[in-house]
Amino acid sequence: MIDPKVLDGIASKLSDAIPQSVKNTGDEFAKQAKQILQSQLAKLDLVTREEFDAQTKVLQRTRLMLEELEKKLSELEKKC
Repeated sequence: MIDPKVLDGIASKLSDAIPQSVKNTGDEFAKQAKQILQSQLAKLDLVTREEFDAQTKVLQRTRLMLEELEKKLSELEKKC
């Protein structure tokens, strides 16, 4: 999922944009903004970079295995 530090940074920036007259509610706003961001980002069904890289490696290995099997099949078809 998204790094919590990134969400904290976004929430902080939103909080800083609040006028001084309503600054006392800034902390509550930051908490609510963070919760909203987390819930909306969770709906996006994102994966971490590590998960993406791991799946890329699996896909590469699978492609190599498929190519080897296709070569073997081709050789067997030539023999028959």
